[in-house]
Amino acid sequence: MAGNSFGKLFKLSTFGESHGPAIGGVIDGCPAGLSVDLEKIQTELNRRKPGQSAIVTQRKEPDTVEFLSGIFEGKTTGTPIGFIIQNSNQKSKDYSHIKNTYRPSHADYTYDEKYGFRDYRGGGRSSARETACRVVAGALAKQLLENIEINAFTASVGDIFLNKKPHEIDFSLIETNPVRCPDKASAEQMETYIKQIRKEGDTVGGTVQCVIKNVPKGLGEPVFDKLHAELGKAMLSINAVKGFEYGSGFEGTKMKGSQHNDLFNEDGTTKTNLSGGIQGGISNGMDIYFNVAFKPVATIMQDQETINREGDMVKMQGKGRHDPCVVPRAVPIVEAMAALVLADFMLQNKCAKL
Repeated sequence: MAGNSFGKLFKLSTFGESHGPAIGGVIDGCPAGLSVDLEKIQTELNRRKPGQSAIVTQRKEPDTVEFLSGIFEGKTTGTPIGFIIQNSNQKSKDYSHIKNTYRPSHADYTYDEKYGFRDYRGGGRSSARETACRVVAGALAKQLLENIEINAFTASVGDIFLNKKPHEIDFSLIETNPVRCPDKASAEQMETYIKQIRKEGDTVGGTVQCVIKNVPKGLGEPVFDKLHAELGKAMLSINAVKGFEYGSGFEGTKMKGSQHNDLFNEDGTTKTNLSGGIQGGISNGMDIYFNVAFKPVATIMQDQETINREGDMVKMQGKGRHDPCVVPRAVPIVEAMAALVLADFMLQNKCAKL
């Protein structure tokens, strides 16, 4: 299977399945001598892990990361950093009903068509459990990025929106509620709605917004490897993501050039930031901000018509423990993938000029 690695210089390769003994990864290209705060890495994992509130899947996994190589006496050695996260709370029997049946809008059918074989337990390799490995690598990348601040938060659930602009957000409020929305009133509405959706046996989608501050100028390459292109790829590689927009995004299509242009100040900053901190595929020093759209989780606790491996029409209902809304747990994943992109470009940029 191809496509298990991300990055050019700061590179992550992951392995493992949702219901296997463990998941894990190898981080290659991290410079030697970086002091590693293991508690911060575990804290990021705790933000993503299941069972942390009443509005997420109740699978109980400690998600404790164990580093196997590449770190000695608290610092990176420059060699590959290997790590594993044990799986301890699988209930594989919850998936026996889909052994020969395809769940609508899941990877079941396409996976079977591509490989002729699949691990149906929790989705196997296509499970979002793999994203825990990304969070480990992203947490390490954050420590490499030093002064760069990456803050993601829930901006919408269904048709409930946080109506604030990026510069109006108080990031200290993100972790004050289980929805991870930095506005108390909006968070309460979102939480109530998610609980209602769960009772109905249904699911709902939403959006995560990310704001990155203190980004140095010059990250990104101007042709195929534009900064926003790599951020888009990173976000679209996350399970359940259906859309990515940065800066003014689709709203920018409604504007005239005279309205949309970011005029310069004398120090090189801009009076507005509709470019979202990126121009010509390269960071310009302004805040980078983008939105990531997540679809409703495909597994619902309602009867649906589908097909089995023989092509027969059958009825099925989802079983097991699933998120009614993936957005709150996706927040640290979005941050992690953004950190991986920035760390990779930061290392590449050391070769840009003398």
